[in-house]
Amino acid sequence: MTSINQTSPMAKPASAIGAFWECIPLNQLSAAQWESLCDGCAKCCVTKYEDEDSGTIHYTDVACHLLDQDQCRCGDYPKRSERVPDCVTLSPKTLANPYWLPETCAYRLVAEGKPLPDWHPLVCGDADAVHRLGQSVRGRVESETTAGDPLMRLISWIR
Repeated sequence: MTSINQTSPMAKPASAIGAFWECIPLNQLSAAQWESLCDGCAKCCVTKYEDEDSGTIHYTDVACHLLDQDQCRCGDYPKRSERVPDCVTLSPKTLANPYWLPETCAYRLVAEGKPLPDWHPLVCGDADAVHRLGQSVRGRVESETTAGDPLMRLISWIR
């Protein structure tokens, strides 16, 4: 596994690799391409609620207990779905209607035919840009094991 502070071989500027995410359908990406779409923001690892009437997603600052908050990566990625039954494993099928993912999520953006943000590691070549530019949850969330009632911890900084 590549450290979040290192640039992985997949994290080269888009011009250097040909922007595979713009020309290969999600269901045809290699495993390495699929994983490289994750920018490491960990916004998907926070508790969220959907308003039943409007469909609006409301985020909290309460993170899954498996989240390594310093690295913004799952502490048990291979077994996350076994250990956290509510964890949604992203796939082309679960991305059919990705409204529940943050607006900046690369998986959602690619599924919607939108460009990746300039700070995405695949675009800028810098895996730490997501953190430096405040696009991740690093230093902004508390573990579900200590946070208390997530409904009392709604936030607006995740979009």
